[in-house]
Amino acid sequence: MGKVFGLIAREATLQTIKKSPDTAETLCLAYIVTGDDDAKNLIEGQKCITIDGCPAMCAAKNAELAGGIVEEKVRVVDAFRRHRGANAGTATELTDEGWQITDEIVEEVITKIKELSKEEE
Repeated sequence: MGKVFGLIAREATLQTIKKSPDTAETLCLAYIVTGDDDAKNLIEGQKCITIDGCPAMCAAKNAELAGGIVEEKVRVVDAFRRHRGANAGTATELTDEGWQITDEIVEEVITKIKELSKEEE
């Protein structure tokens, strides 16, 4: 929270869900962290892809603790390595470069969703 990484993670998650409404859904990390029963029931035993704005991988760790099967761990900070020196924006507003990074993450996640969907067939 409070950094552009978190905003990019949130925007990438929302854009992914908009582009893949029939094959993906999102779950609020706060519900997972606080042990919400409904959240735990939704994630337990399910294949997951996490998008972490936190370099410490908080989303992935908590999804696993809640019983989710994390198939892919996307770190926003890794996307920045491909964009050294980029001015992505602030914690509340993305620049064009920030949206470009977000779009790349979305495409990466959608590709993984398609791969996981094929495995299930």
